Amino acid sequence: MLFKRWFAIPLMLAIAVGGFLAWRHFRTPAQDPGFASGNGRIEATEVQISTKLAGRLVAVLAREGDDVPEGQVLARMDTKILEADLREAKAAVVQAAHKKASAEAALAQRRNEIAAAEALVAQRTSQLNLANTEMRRSRELHSGGFLAREKLDVDVTATKTNTAQLQAARAQLLAAQSALEAARAGVLEAQAAMEAAQARAETIQADIADSTLTAPVAGRVLYRLAEPGEVLGVGGHVLTLLDLSDVYMTLFLPTEQAGRAALGAEARIVLDVLPDLSIPARVTFVSPQAQFTPKAVETRTEREKLMFRIKVNIPEELLKAHSRQVKTGLPGVAYVRLDPEASWPSSVPPLFEGKKTSP
Repeated sequence: MLFKRWFAIPLMLAIAVGGFLAWRHFRTPAQDPGFASGNGRIEATEVQISTKLAGRLVAVLAREGDDVPEGQVLARMDTKILEADLREAKAAVVQAAHKKASAEAALAQRRNEIAAAEALVAQRTSQLNLANTEMRRSRELHSGGFLAREKLDVDVTATKTNTAQLQAARAQLLAAQSALEAARAGVLEAQAAMEAAQARAETIQADIADSTLTAPVAGRVLYRLAEPGEVLGVGGHVLTLLDLSDVYMTLFLPTEQAGRAALGAEARIVLDVLPDLSIPARVTFVSPQAQFTPKAVETRTEREKLMFRIKVNIPEELLKAHSRQVKTGLPGVAYVRLDPEASWPSSVPPLFEGKKTSP
């Protein structure tokens, strides 16, 4: 019994020493306080390629996985009805232009009528002045007994006649001026009708152009959501495009580390499939609100549990140079440099230099 006791003591010591050595060998080294890290997946901004107008889809020119440049045609909608409406609108433009030309011709005619009326008024005014002069002379001669009464009556009648003719000419001038204003209003109305017809034609032309769906950014087709022949409503999704110029990883950091993460801070991404390389990145977003918030945050311990969303983006130049190797959904770890003066630890792999490509 004593032998068993003495034998058990060395065995327990050996187990304790072995456990300590194993702990020292396999333990995770403490992270440098100048850095923070978190798990995440490679993501890219998704762009929905959708219809502006309701209609039938006649062609889808891209498949899932295709890389498409900016401006490439991806799908087309049926535009037969729109094209018929456009022809009708163009015909309305021509009709409105003809009406405007007629209104302008009428305006020119009214101006000529005003010129003629003004000339007639001038003529009647001159005739009236002459008649008044003759009438005054006749009265003076008749008062001196040198002119018969009949000649005076003729001059008085001529004066009254010329006065009436002048009034009629002035009335004719006023009528011509009113007709001119009406003609001007007709020209403005015809001009407005023509502009409205042109605007309608331009609107239909824009709708026809919008019926051809193009890639707003260079990217990769993630999903093909509709097929030719389907009738889609306004805003119907046809394709989902990944913007390969905006690739990032999202991670979550506790309060103390998130508060030290500055916008623009250097970061590195290490993918599980490429553990020996780091992809350069920058912090582009720090959430102003905690993502995991207890119901009541009253103590310091509870505040330390808050986690903030951090977004690190891969440089656009690197993405353009290796767009074919960009794959979303790959898991990895993102490292953020909290202290700008801190040196990157040796545990973080060296930066990617473009010689190797991700799988």
